[in-house]
Parts: sequence; C-alpha cells; structure tokens
Amino acid sequence: MTNAEPPTPRTVVPIEHALLIADAFDQAQVTELRHSVTSCAHAAGLRDERLDDFVLAVNELITNAVRHGGGQGWLRLWVEPGLLACEVSDHGQGISDQRLDDRSRPAPDTAGGWGLWLARELTDAMDVETGPAGTTVRIITATVPTEQHTGRHRLE
Repeated sequence: MTNAEPPTPRTVVPIEHALLIADAFDQAQVTELRHSVTSCAHAAGLRDERLDDFVLAVNELITNAVRHGGGQGWLRLWVEPGLLACEVSDHGQGISDQRLDDRSRPAPDTAGGWGLWLARELTDAMDVETGPAGTTVRIITATVPTEQHTGRHRLE
C-alpha cells in the first residue's frame, strides 16, 4: 500500500453482549459468586421476585456443577439488550437423556433432583448441552418485562 491508495475500509462488528462475570469456581467460591451474580443482576435491571428467581436459578446450577460436575465449574454472566444470560459449565460425565427429558416436578420428599427443574421454572429460557466431557447450562431472563406479560416470560 502506498500513500496514494485510499485506506481499506474497516469492518465494524457490534458488541452483542457485555460480559459481567467470567470466573472459575469450586465449593469455596459458591457464596461469593452468588453475591456477585446478585449485584450484577440488580445492576442489569432485575428487581424483586425476578432478581431472586434468577439468583436462585444460578445458585442451583453452580451447586450442581460442584456436586455432579467434578467439584468445580466455570460461570459466565452477560447482558444483552433487554436480557440477562448466565452459562455454567462443568467437566462431569454429563446428564442422561432421560434426566434431561424429564420436565416433571420432583416429588416433594426428594432430597435432590431440583436444580435443573428450578432453573427451568425460574427463568425465561434454558438450554443444556451435555456429553461425556461435561455439561453447559445457559439460562436467560428478560430484564425489562413487556406489557403483554405480567408473569414469567418464555423466550423458547
């Protein structure tokens, strides 16, 4: 390129989301991470019951990663226009198709098995990718309720 040639136009790629948290965790960081998620979710616009629901869903996912996913995990929390998303990954042995397909509420006297069900019920959308190398669960909640919805919002 010489000085006589016009500069090549640059491609501008918009940032689709703003990363709020990207952190590895184990049992020792669960409480601190939950507090960080609460602060970020509040700053992103979640309030009252929607804030509590989202934080409880994230807590269930990080607890599952510690208990069933090899004792540690990775959390990413980000905001997109009108949405708050969280992804929790682990290196466990995966979740069976039978367990993933079971969307029924666990029996009240069941000590375990509530994590994925609660995360699905308390957020607007949930996606699970699982296999022998680990599991990644992504949850999404709208930060601004629409007029046409007064309860939970389903994005699925």
